[in-house]
Amino acid sequence: MTIVEEHRTEIRVQDTVYRIEVAAREGGGAAGEDRWVTVMVGGAGPHEEPVAEGRLDIDAEAVPALATVLSDTLMAFAGRGTGRNGRRRSADRPAHQGLPWSDELDAELESRWLAGESVEEIARRFERTPGGIRARLPRVGCDPERRGAYLPIPPSQREVGELG
Repeated sequence: MTIVEEHRTEIRVQDTVYRIEVAAREGGGAAGEDRWVTVMVGGAGPHEEPVAEGRLDIDAEAVPALATVLSDTLMAFAGRGTGRNGRRRSADRPAHQGLPWSDELDAELESRWLAGESVEEIARRFERTPGGIRARLPRVGCDPERRGAYLPIPPSQREVGELG
């Protein structure tokens, strides 16, 4: 088996140190082409007593589903699966909320804004929240306060003699 990617994280929460190591590897299947992910978790309290220990070997294709299940289950077990302090979001949230933007999406956002579409129309089209659209508009040079307009050029970047 060959390790193709590896990540290590160590964090301290009060007096406890947690370690997570994730390694993606290829091989091991009958055809030698399977991709697996190994997750190792450890934690030690202030007197080096173990507070977390374990290893998971997961087929790479199952990682997204298992990550969701583990997160939801652990948050529910901790009593934070629902309510204001929990991480769980409502089921009716936009499908692309929180996902990265591509250059193509940025160009389309700019084009739609300059064509006069409203924040709500654009949010529906991109399956994102209106707040997410308003936050992204300045990044593509558009003024979120004036539909169909670019942001003004700041005085420090104007040409000499240019009217403001």
